[in-house]
Amino acid sequence: MSGWLWIIAALILAALEIVLPGWFFLGIALATGLMGLALLVGIWTGGLPVTLVVTAMLSGVIWLVMRRIFGSSRGDVRIWTRDINDDP
Repeated sequence: MSGWLWIIAALILAALEIVLPGWFFLGIALATGLMGLALLVGIWTGGLPVTLVVTAMLSGVIWLVMRRIFGSSRGDVRIWTRDINDDP
């Protein structure tokens, strides 16, 4: 497996994130880019099935971290538990 193919796939996914924003493709792009770098450097030597599973798990972790850092989008529904007219 060539690390360059993984990096090209990461760039394509990052471009797809620009067209269809939603954090989903960005997490996959970052995970794919990290896996491409690991393959280029020689850190990762696993086969394709294991590489795909690790990339999927890594993209989930990256997505959760980005969700924690940047929070939810402004379009989310907000549930009010207290009315402004309620007594303090």
